[in-house]
Amino acid sequence: MMTGYLLARAGIAVAVLEKHGDFNRDFRGDTIHPSTLELMYELGLLEEFLKLPHQEVTALEGMFNGHIARIVDFSRLPTHCKFLAFMPQWDFLNFFADQAKRLASFSLFMQHEVTDLLFDGNRVTGVRARTPGGERDFLANLIIGADGRHALTHRRGGFEIEELGVPIDALWMHISKRPRDPEERFGFFRHGKLLVLIDRHDYYQAGFVIPKGGIEDIKKRGLAELRAQIVALAPFLADRIGELDDWDKIKLLTVQINRLRKWYREGLLCIGDSAHAMSPAGGVGINLALQDAVATANLLADKLRLGGVSLTDLEQVQQRREWPTRVIQRMQIFVHRHVVTGRESRRGDSLPLVVRLLRWFPPLQSLSARFIGLGPRPEHVRSPGPTVSTSSFV
Repeated sequence: MMTGYLLARAGIAVAVLEKHGDFNRDFRGDTIHPSTLELMYELGLLEEFLKLPHQEVTALEGMFNGHIARIVDFSRLPTHCKFLAFMPQWDFLNFFADQAKRLASFSLFMQHEVTDLLFDGNRVTGVRARTPGGERDFLANLIIGADGRHALTHRRGGFEIEELGVPIDALWMHISKRPRDPEERFGFFRHGKLLVLIDRHDYYQAGFVIPKGGIEDIKKRGLAELRAQIVALAPFLADRIGELDDWDKIKLLTVQINRLRKWYREGLLCIGDSAHAMSPAGGVGINLALQDAVATANLLADKLRLGGVSLTDLEQVQQRREWPTRVIQRMQIFVHRHVVTGRESRRGDSLPLVVRLLRWFPPLQSLSARFIGLGPRPEHVRSPGPTVSTSSFV
């Protein structure tokens, strides 16, 4: 959606295809990072965007082996918004869809599920979509695959995926919120286990980390055991944990960390989760995907307006964004292998070393804020602004 908006803003004819009839998919990430809010400012959309219901968090605190510790402080970031915003992802997507629809060169097609790529020799020339009116082909100078970690573009594009491995999965569920609940306790960590609570006003979107492939073992032990493990991390949930009375209320997220060795081929470019699947750690996957979108528009908009892009042009996008991807993925792998493993450990009740350092040296919290809130190599809008002429098609 961001890529489509930026390219259409530059005068390029864009069609965005979405297989569902709306964006209301639950258990998606809700984090709007300071770097994304800075992009909103650069686009002149920040004031309008912040009118949407959201929550602003200037610091992230967690409970670590019984100790409260602040791990991130956004207050010193060199951005207009020195906070992390929590907003349901469907509100974010609907906002950008509304903004993009104001542009003459933008089209959004809902209930259009891409089922295949179209080829002319070795070049990708379009996609085939299943629509309410039957099958339809879309031809374009460039196809941008932002179709996630189980992408059709991977399979049909012939891309090779490098699996980096991660020892955890996550269970997502809803747990009601009460007025006297602790404020801004984002995570509850104990002996390798982690519970994350994302505040959705009247309920929490809760994520509970489990060992990779451990869902069947957890089901054998029963819901009562799962509820007990959650309450052990966050005792204040004891008076409502009985809401989790059916496995249908608990969704499994199979966590992956991987990336394509090559993100492009003639006529096709993959970005976001389609190019690099991230774990939920830090909520940085969304931020990284949006940075990909901005870099794509910055590097390709002018060339698309002139008619098309070469393999060298597409390679520049990967070269620009691959290093930040590798850095963040290394961080996530380190966290999952040494801190949040999903497995019970008995190392006492002391704080993990990384958290102790953040507590002993508060300025380090600003560094963690830069890493999470801005990321390595943050992008800024360099693509052309609104124009009346349109050319090319993406």
